[in-house]
Amino acid sequence: MSAGRLLSLLLLLQSRGRMSAREVADELGVSVRTAYRDLARRLQATGVPVYAEPGRGGGYQLVDGYRTRLTGMSEGEARALFFAGLPGPAADLGLAAEVTAARLKLLAALPTGLREEAARTAAVFHLDAPGWYREPERTPYLPLFVDAVLTQHAVDVRYRRWRAPQEVRRRLRPYGLVLKSGIWYVVAATENRIATYRVTQVLDAVLSGERFDRPKDFDLGAYWASYLDDFRTRRYTGTATIRLSPRGRRRLPDNLPPEVVRAVDSTATAVGDDGWVEAVIPTESTEHACGELLRLGIDVEVVAPVELRRFMADTVDELARAYGSAHVERTNGPSVPLNP
Repeated sequence: MSAGRLLSLLLLLQSRGRMSAREVADELGVSVRTAYRDLARRLQATGVPVYAEPGRGGGYQLVDGYRTRLTGMSEGEARALFFAGLPGPAADLGLAAEVTAARLKLLAALPTGLREEAARTAAVFHLDAPGWYREPERTPYLPLFVDAVLTQHAVDVRYRRWRAPQEVRRRLRPYGLVLKSGIWYVVAATENRIATYRVTQVLDAVLSGERFDRPKDFDLGAYWASYLDDFRTRRYTGTATIRLSPRGRRRLPDNLPPEVVRAVDSTATAVGDDGWVEAVIPTESTEHACGELLRLGIDVEVVAPVELRRFMADTVDELARAYGSAHVERTNGPSVPLNP
């Protein structure tokens, strides 16, 4: 039984009083048999004084006067509980000290058995959000956005974007923060729309005196899912037909985005008897597609469109000239410099 379910069961009994095994099972989404086992054996084994009242209207309840001691937490510590398993993001948000304090208070409030189980769980899980081959981004204004989200204050920012004019000023009304692959984004309303801003691109930020009301029906998770769908639609504006060797197809997941891998898997058809396949993939631009496909070297060939095939050929010609016979000579052994 997980420490999380034990704690949920304990808090249920504390808040509801007497409960039948059927009621516990319905609340926790487990079978009645599992609820009986949790109540009769596992909860008691952790040192929680729970007993059963037999007969009609009976059930399980805690000994009178027994309560967990989840008290004395500050507002910041209570917030930090949401990030207790995320030490890196919590530090980004300026809640590192609160997370430590809240975790110690939470552990101290638990019965011995639950405390030991929680410690074992914490020892075997670790989150490292940033992706490989990339340094974590510096986000000095992230704690300010945390305050803005929680207190519903607008923020005046100077923001750097990819298109001209690159630097713009905006008044943002932050609805929430999202951590995606180690990168923080703020979802905020402006005068006429809701948009997403990369926190590291914020050059200056200051809380304004304006208060705003976050729409009660705004769902941050649903918005982010919709944003990602729209991003993918806007990102891929064309297609290309390519041929891949067996080795190229094996290397595909390590070199190209998941959307391209899925497209190959769904459209690949065999060409010849040597294992090569032909597939249709989504593309952004000719230049971007060329850069991505060159990662596969001789294991990929562009069939169409003509513009991309020609761009690939021109790029390969330039590479050949850069590394051509004027500089190196192919032998049966390693490449060697030619005499000047």
